[in-house]
Amino acid sequence: MVGGCSRAALVLAATVSCWLLVLLPHRALANDNLRVAYQWSEIDFEFASAADRQEALASKRYIPANVIPVGLEVYKKRLFLTLPRWKDGIPASLAYINLNETTTQSPRLHPYPSWSAHRRISESEAPEIVSPFRIRADRCGRLWVLDTGVEELLGNTTVSSPTSLLVYDLHNDNLLRRYTFPADHLKENSFYANIAVEDTVCEDTFAYAADLGSPGLVVYSWKQQESWRVKHHYFHPDPLAGNYNISGINFQWDDGLFGIALKPQPDGYSTLYFHPLSSLNEFSVSTKVLRNQTYATDAAANYHEFKVLGSRGPNGQAGVAFVDQKTGVIFYALPNLNAVTCWKTSNRAYTIKSLGRVYMSTVDMVFPNDVKVDDESNLWVLSDRLHQYMYESLNRNDTNFRVLTATVKDAIQNTACDTNIRPLPDIITNLGDILRPSTSTVAPKSGSSGAVKLQSIVGVATALAILATMLRPY
Repeated sequence: MVGGCSRAALVLAATVSCWLLVLLPHRALANDNLRVAYQWSEIDFEFASAADRQEALASKRYIPANVIPVGLEVYKKRLFLTLPRWKDGIPASLAYINLNETTTQSPRLHPYPSWSAHRRISESEAPEIVSPFRIRADRCGRLWVLDTGVEELLGNTTVSSPTSLLVYDLHNDNLLRRYTFPADHLKENSFYANIAVEDTVCEDTFAYAADLGSPGLVVYSWKQQESWRVKHHYFHPDPLAGNYNISGINFQWDDGLFGIALKPQPDGYSTLYFHPLSSLNEFSVSTKVLRNQTYATDAAANYHEFKVLGSRGPNGQAGVAFVDQKTGVIFYALPNLNAVTCWKTSNRAYTIKSLGRVYMSTVDMVFPNDVKVDDESNLWVLSDRLHQYMYESLNRNDTNFRVLTATVKDAIQNTACDTNIRPLPDIITNLGDILRPSTSTVAPKSGSSGAVKLQSIVGVATALAILATMLRPY
């Protein structure tokens, strides 16, 4: 006996440990399974005619170098892109491509819902859609467009219209409703950059809009046709997480509340996962709190309803986030790491180890800017070199914008988010009886060494069989 353990038990433990070291790292490797579906050096549009395109170029209504996609959504057979008017020469700030179009990886974009929606009626009147950042298609067939109303954000900034929600019927592309944010929702530095939609009941839908500039969350009720603004300390940036260094370009941002993602719960409400952009931490709160206007706007009363989940670790600043409803996996865009990562919301731990690497590339994934999962369980990611667009200039001879995709199943395969892998504690529990020294008080019979050896061999075989069972996908 050694320290109360038999030699056979120690040999067995060592053997099983070796097999764990061999098998588990293989299962923990990421596959980087996403593929490039579309890519562009510059964005072009389907103009009414070649002459119209030439006129747009000549008048500088269309300046190809100034067009950048920042938001993405997929509904049925259309992939939508937002193209905010951050510089001059953006002919349409919301457009789409047909997913059935497979003749090119760089298709021209169709304005949504039409060219007329993007043209000024007069110098004093803004177009129907000014400058959207993020969009969301709900399960009720509606497209929610969060329009900042701000033009030339990177130049001579002009507020052409107040921040608004535009909701379109995706069955016929008609505008169903325009809701303009009340004046008290728009603070000095307000910039609403993200939207999440809680659509469990179509006629009682709630939309959530994140203000990164003057950190706050606007809750909008479709049924009541009114909104309220929520404040919390967790919406603010972390002063120690504001440094970014992406492909050799160093800059500092102090952006607050940015990523918001919803996961429905059995009580009829949802968990809202959220984080500031300049932060390493993840937080959550129930929409039961947010949907109660009186309680949601009482910061002192609801303070402890907001929870700290954990940290993504160094360089773990996250932009957008999105929860896949079928697997409960949340996906994050990590611009500082040129990566997309994931976390199983069923996991109690939120640490670096509990996050899975979905895709990382200093070529294809330079500044991931939007992430979505469609109703056919496909993951879609937009990368756009936003930092280079803002602080230097894009090279028209390079591929600057990419849309990558994979099924959710393939994207999370062999990561910490893989729903087909049982957690390690289950394996240890099942091996417990084999690894645990015998507590029997009955002395072995004389000459039973062969039986002991046989039992050890059987024990090893059983342990390895259990390992194989535990690690095998369902």
